[in-house]
Amino acid sequence: MKKDLYRVAGIAAVAIVALALGAAAYMRSQKAERAQQVAQQAAQNPKAKADGPPFIRPHSHSHGPMDAKVTVVEFLDPECESCRAMYPLVKHLLGQYEGKVRLVIRYMPLHPNSLMAASALEAAGAQGRYWEMLESLFTNQPQWGSHHAPKPELIPDYAQQLGLDMGAFRSLLNSAAHKTIVETDRTDGQSLGVTGTPTFFVNGRQLERLGYESLKALIDEELAK
Repeated sequence: MKKDLYRVAGIAAVAIVALALGAAAYMRSQKAERAQQVAQQAAQNPKAKADGPPFIRPHSHSHGPMDAKVTVVEFLDPECESCRAMYPLVKHLLGQYEGKVRLVIRYMPLHPNSLMAASALEAAGAQGRYWEMLESLFTNQPQWGSHHAPKPELIPDYAQQLGLDMGAFRSLLNSAAHKTIVETDRTDGQSLGVTGTPTFFVNGRQLERLGYESLKALIDEELAK
């Protein structure tokens, strides 16, 4: 009788252990599956990082189709020389992958005149000339954004050269709303680990090494998925 009891007890113990191991394995598989789902969702719609700030805000300016397979988010400073150097390369990539890649601009002000330049971009954007103003600021950056003798007072001249309504432009140049936009971008960028400019995220993946080839390679990886 005791042997039967011991045998039953042993079988029960083995069954309990098997159930426990099975449950643990199931939980691990569920966790892995959920992690994969989150990663896929981030790649398909990188508007937000899990448990973190959004990569894209409603105020963010973008170029390219909203449903593009790849979204490149760039944190930049209009007064940053490296941002100026990368601009034509990014523009070339957008042309090369037309219809497949969307570029989103976020601000990370790190220089004395960054806020004014960003506000000028927003003021130009209110008249539908955001991208033209961005190109003008980068083209003329050595003049208005010189680190030795900056002349930010030249910025309205570039807006005038674009044919903007200067009364409307000047009325928005020091807008409190623009300051809020820049501060929101700065806070989001810092939360995402952005410490310098330009910093790129491709479908939520941060570009580790700045350069045309590395950015193109990361875009190609995402397009191949």
